[in-house]
Amino acid sequence: MKYQKFISDRTQFYQLLYPLNLELGETLNHVQIAYRTWGTLNTKGDNAILICHGFTANADAEVWWSALFGEGKTFDPNLDFIVCSNILGSCYGSTGATSINPETSKPYGSDFPAITIRDMVRSQYELMQGLGIPKWKLVIGGSLGGMQTLEWALTYPELVKAIAPIAASGRHSAWSIALAEAQRQAIYADPYWQNGNYDQDLPPHQGLAIARMIATCSYYSRPDFEQRFPRQQNQFNNFAIANYLHDEGEKFLKRFDANVYVSLSKAMDSHDLGRNRGDYHSVLASIHQPTLVVAIGSDLLYFPEEQQELAKFIPNSEIVQLQSTQGHDTFLLDLENLNHLLVDFCKD
Repeated sequence: MKYQKFISDRTQFYQLLYPLNLELGETLNHVQIAYRTWGTLNTKGDNAILICHGFTANADAEVWWSALFGEGKTFDPNLDFIVCSNILGSCYGSTGATSINPETSKPYGSDFPAITIRDMVRSQYELMQGLGIPKWKLVIGGSLGGMQTLEWALTYPELVKAIAPIAASGRHSAWSIALAEAQRQAIYADPYWQNGNYDQDLPPHQGLAIARMIATCSYYSRPDFEQRFPRQQNQFNNFAIANYLHDEGEKFLKRFDANVYVSLSKAMDSHDLGRNRGDYHSVLASIHQPTLVVAIGSDLLYFPEEQQELAKFIPNSEIVQLQSTQGHDTFLLDLENLNHLLVDFCKD
């Protein structure tokens, strides 16, 4: 599998003991969850932290959140037992569209059943049980990881002591859905898509590269692009920003899958904490855990107003803001300041 090189040799795998019943009605058999751990669970079992990762990330949190790991930092393996699992539906070791369907002995491809954020959380719960963790001291994550974090507080409220959603919303906005739909349409328009049938002999899906280019425009901000990419054209009359987007798209083809992209983006679109629970604001008001909401002032994907809404209605919450011109991906870039905002809350 071409994604194998992106799976750490320290990754472990947990096989769910029973079929996983999905929120939208289907069932997944032989589910596997890839995960990493750092530190040791203490005898009381009260030092466990769950890190929930973003859209196209993996379980190697010490790589993409490296500056948050270490003595005196947000994640201190000398004090805490830290877990990060690859989300259900991904292509970095957990069961997803690139996995073998036990009924056909072929990759699921577009036949992979529709999943939701709640399904991701339920699979993490099964891992939690398998690891013998009685309760999470903290659940934390950015972007899609923040959505999972909020779902944990509502789906298993008795198992979560505190949460820290970062650069996330409580429900996917029309703006975010529109961006995701444009990306999916780029994939569908690819002549090699063939109605989503997975075929390893076909060339890489250029539609997936274009989807990544569109997404990248929402991960940063205009000031950031203006600063990093001058208007000068090279000898091929290409602008610097255009070259950058093409490079991002081509690199992405080497590490991700088009069917997985469609599956996970649709799961994000379904995100709504109020779905089948009642009035959205009333549902937010039912979250009882101490909550640190982290907003990014320049975020063009999940606007600061969405985090302000979370903080307004979640009773035991506070909101802090990363002041950066780097946009949504600031939570993966400005790690020193992010760690500073998190450390006191996480150690309480």
